[in-house]
Amino acid sequence: MFSFSFHKRVRYAETDKMGYLYYGHYAKYYEIGRVETLRHLGLSYKTMEDSQGIMLPVVSMESRYLAPAYYDDNIEIKTILKNLPNKMITFNHELVNEDGKVINKAEVKLFFVDMKTGKRTSCPVLLTENLSPFFE
Repeated sequence: MFSFSFHKRVRYAETDKMGYLYYGHYAKYYEIGRVETLRHLGLSYKTMEDSQGIMLPVVSMESRYLAPAYYDDNIEIKTILKNLPNKMITFNHELVNEDGKVINKAEVKLFFVDMKTGKRTSCPVLLTENLSPFFE
């Protein structure tokens, strides 16, 4: 299992009339978690797309709202990989408030897709190599 955390503060523009983080913005937080996790592992989305010709479309997302996030909260975006990816990668996310309370959980599944053929492909070797020690 691999886990990585990144912090993001809730901006005023992301809140609704009640001062809560608007539910439609949670997917953006998951994307931040995914992008920063991959970057931490040595492979950026930009490199995958520009150099390796691989894109990562989302195929499913499930989200559970447990408690609200509020304007100016510093949210920990915890991203967990429970399995070594192959042709699909599953990110589990937990959004944690400043009190350490899990306020949201999500599971997002993406396929590795060859940009030239549009067909599923395997996980990039660099990502597999960098993740493998965490799954031994």
